[in-house]
Amino acid sequence: MRFGVAAALWAAGWLANAWAADWPQFLGPTRDGVSPESVEPWGAAGPRVLWKAKVGAGFSSPVVSGGRVVLHHREDDSEVLQAFDAATGKVLWRAPQPTQYRDDFGFDEGPRGTPSISGGTVFSFGAAGRLSAVRLVDGAPVWSRPVGEEMRAGKGFFGFACSPLVWSNLVVVQVGGRPGAGIAAFDAADGHTVWRATEDEAGYASPVVVSVGGRPRIVAFDREGVVVLEPRDGRVAGRKAWRSRQGASVNAATPVPVGGGIFVTASYDTGGALFRLADDGTIATAWSGDGSLSSHFATPVASEGWLFGFHGRQEQGPALRCIEAATGKVLWSEDGFGAGSVTRVGRRLLVLREDGELLLGEASGERWAATARAQVLGTGIRAGAAISEGRWFGRDKRELVALELSAKR
Repeated sequence: MRFGVAAALWAAGWLANAWAADWPQFLGPTRDGVSPESVEPWGAAGPRVLWKAKVGAGFSSPVVSGGRVVLHHREDDSEVLQAFDAATGKVLWRAPQPTQYRDDFGFDEGPRGTPSISGGTVFSFGAAGRLSAVRLVDGAPVWSRPVGEEMRAGKGFFGFACSPLVWSNLVVVQVGGRPGAGIAAFDAADGHTVWRATEDEAGYASPVVVSVGGRPRIVAFDREGVVVLEPRDGRVAGRKAWRSRQGASVNAATPVPVGGGIFVTASYDTGGALFRLADDGTIATAWSGDGSLSSHFATPVASEGWLFGFHGRQEQGPALRCIEAATGKVLWSEDGFGAGSVTRVGRRLLVLREDGELLLGEASGERWAATARAQVLGTGIRAGAAISEGRWFGRDKRELVALELSAKR
C-alpha cells in the first residue's frame, strides 16, 4: 500500500527543484491539484491583475513551464495552442489546427483536455480526438495523429476530454477506442503507438501515476470504473467497476491518491469510494457511498487526511464539502455553494467558482470560512487554474487572466 502523490514525478521527469516554478500539466506539478507555493489573503480590492488576454472557447486549463503560459482554446474552426509570456502576457507563438468538432448539447466546442509539457514539448488532445506534439520554444509541430478516428472511438456525450499523462518516454491517453484501445500509450518522440489496453469507453477523467510496492502504476478512471495498468506495456493489473447505472452518467473527476489509497468520485447517484491497491495491482474497497463526496466533474484535493471538493450535480447547485478520507465521513458542507474547482496551496484552499469568483480559505476539517474573495473572471467556468512563481492563471470563455497572489516565494 506504499504510495503517495510524490510518485507523480514519474508522470514527466520534472526535477524537484522546478516544482515551485512550473505548473506543467493538468492539476499541477504532482497532478493532484496541490501547489508547493504559499499564498496570503488579499485586500478588499482583490488580487492585483498583471495582464489579460482574449482567448476562445474551451474548458482546457492553462499550464506553465519555463516562463511560458500555454493554453489550448478554439477560435472559429481551429483549435489553437497559444503561448504567452508568464510575466507580461505577450503572445510568443500560436499553433492552430483545423477542427470540425461540434457539441451535441451546445455547451462549448473548444478543447476539454489540458496540455502537458515535458522535455521541451507540449502534448495536447483536442475535442475531436487529435493528439499532437509541438515544441515549447516556438510552437513548431513535432507530430500529430487523429487517434480518436484511427482507433474508432466514439465522441461520447462531450467529445474527447483526457489530459495527456507523460511518463518516461510515453504519452498516455484515455481514448475509448476499439478493439482494445480504451487506453493507449504513444511514443513521445514520434507519436507511434506503443501499447493499447481495455475495451472501455474513455469517460472524462485523466490518468495518474502512483507508486505501489515501489513500482510505478498508471491508475485510470474510465466510464466503467478504475483500471490499474503496468506503464511499460499496458498490462491490466487490476480493475474495479465504479459507475452510475444511468446511461447518461459520466466519470469525470481524476483519481486522487490519499491516505495510502486512491479516491474516486462521480455524480449521477454514484458517489465516492476509497480503494486500496495491493502490490500486484489488485484493488480492494476501503469504503464507498453516495452520501460522502459525489463530484460531477471537478477533482477534489487532499490535505492531512481530508478531502475537499464539490458534492452534487453542477446544474443543481453543488455543496463545497470536506470529508474524512479514511472513512468518507462528512466533516462540513457549504450547501448551495455552486460548482467550481479547488486548488490547495500549502494549508489554504483557492476555490474558483463557476461564476468567476475566487475565494481563499483554510484547508481545515473543522469548517469553511473565506478569508478573501474577489470577482476575477466571467461566468461558465469549467477549467481549473494554474499557479507559478506567485502568479495565478485562470480563464473563462473569453479571457485568460494573470493575477499576483502576493505569495511568499
